Amino acid sequence: MAKPTGFMEHAREAPSYRPVEERVRDYKEFVVHLPVARLETQGARCMDCAVPFCHSLGCPVQNLIPEWNNLVHQGDWREALVRLELTNNLPEITGRICPAPCEAACTLSINTSPVTIKQIELAIIERGFAEGWVVPRPPKHDTGKCVAVVGSGPAGLAAAQQLRRAGHQVTLYEKNEKLGGLLRYGIPDFKLEKWVIDRRLEQMRAEGVEFETGVSVGDDISARYLRQRFDAVVLAMGAGQPRDLPVPGRELDGIHFAMEFLSRSNRYVAGEVSTEQLINAKDKVVLVIGGGDTGSDCVGTANRQGAREVHQFEILAQPQVWTEPWNPAWPGWPAIMRTSSSHEEGCRRRWSVATSRFSGEGAVQKAHCVEVEWREVDGNLRPVEVRGSEFELHVDLVLLAMGFVHVQHSRLLDDLGVEFDPRGNIRTDGSYHTSSPGVFAAGDAFTGASLVVTAIWHGRRAARAVDRYLRQG
Repeated sequence: MAKPTGFMEHAREAPSYRPVEERVRDYKEFVVHLPVARLETQGARCMDCAVPFCHSLGCPVQNLIPEWNNLVHQGDWREALVRLELTNNLPEITGRICPAPCEAACTLSINTSPVTIKQIELAIIERGFAEGWVVPRPPKHDTGKCVAVVGSGPAGLAAAQQLRRAGHQVTLYEKNEKLGGLLRYGIPDFKLEKWVIDRRLEQMRAEGVEFETGVSVGDDISARYLRQRFDAVVLAMGAGQPRDLPVPGRELDGIHFAMEFLSRSNRYVAGEVSTEQLINAKDKVVLVIGGGDTGSDCVGTANRQGAREVHQFEILAQPQVWTEPWNPAWPGWPAIMRTSSSHEEGCRRRWSVATSRFSGEGAVQKAHCVEVEWREVDGNLRPVEVRGSEFELHVDLVLLAMGFVHVQHSRLLDDLGVEFDPRGNIRTDGSYHTSSPGVFAAGDAFTGASLVVTAIWHGRRAARAVDRYLRQG
């Protein structure tokens, strides 16, 4: 450690945002990053804590955080990049959209502000690209084995890159016309501009990964073809089955799953669809049901489309309001009130609200709701309606952002003969191998919906399991 007293001498300095009135007029990224000298000072705040919970508990990919923090403080950015690339295939993605559980687990979070790990991570990889240090790393020898990876989200990309670097021929299949999965079609451009994905894909192409887009595996090509053509298959399709709200009036026009809304918006920004093909929030009263990150993304997108009002309802109770810089649940992830950049742009939020039905003539016009209290019923906490608390909200557009239940069950999974766990996810043996020989699963397809950084970790681990399987065969 270069500066043992750094955390006592320097305060945490986080990046700033572009002004609200400016950023809601476009879909560009809104974060304003610190200059190099100030980032190196922030690196000095990393303390010699002996047991770095940021690395061991807080980071799913087990980034070597104290090492590259120290190297950044010393000004050795190239060596910091070497450390970063040892554990993370997509730091330019996690440095932008990860919620940073590493910072919650930082030892400084016991009683003060944590190190700005996330922005240092992003600065390292962006410096690496700018200086030409991030280069293709093709294998020195080919094994002669072929692997198919189905799905080009974070798990699929990480698995494909690791397998190719291990010397296997890799073909990655994506059902959409462009690669990236929900990184491209689910996360708004104001959080992740798509040139960031394209830049990484160019590296992977140069390493020898083959991409097949616009291919629905199971329909356009069969499971039988996969078995005949490839020595192993990795299923990395994500947890794409959204949670629905089966209440009266759900069939009315103007009620959509969040991903329908976000995907069309991203396609519009990319020039792939016209304004007429948008699910457009312009001049509408928008209700977002669901209080997570996807709901927040809907709020920010609706504001950029020119919504008249944006409301967000969450059935769970309002979390604890916490204004201190330290973590009340250290080293775990704290259940506290979080206000995203999208909420700051304009949103009326309510908690402990259930939606009982929708009404309207052809299209939705009203959401009928009721307040709930969470009580223990038969040993479990359940929402109980508060008598007399019913209310109505005039709405023009409703977006269901209540999460995902499991991988989308499909002809491919049926034909491959994979089994599912009780939650509907792909069942594995603990080493990423499914019940079908030579077929592996990675990321949300077998864990259920989780973080991008967790999907990267599982993609890497699944690639290791496939490599061992192929070398033993």
